[in-house]
Amino acid sequence: MRGRGDPADPRGVIAEAYRMDGIGEAECRSIFLDWALGLPADTDTRAAIDTLLARHGDTGHPMTGVLREGLGRTLPKRRGGAQGRRGR
Repeated sequence: MRGRGDPADPRGVIAEAYRMDGIGEAECRSIFLDWALGLPADTDTRAAIDTLLARHGDTGHPMTGVLREGLGRTLPKRRGGAQGRRGR
């Protein structure tokens, strides 16, 4: 599936970014953040990025670099309560 309704890109924003002429890295980062925030909570983000890179992985496009960076970064697991306040 591609574009809207695609589990890896439900709103089609990544696909649209690859179609934009002259898009820069800053715009791609903004689109990536919008994409990530718009994913359902139970989405495997790493698998979605892998799918998008396999589909769109044009090495000369700035979105490809942003997606690759997204694979390399993981957010720390949020700790609540007393453990979170103690920094454990």
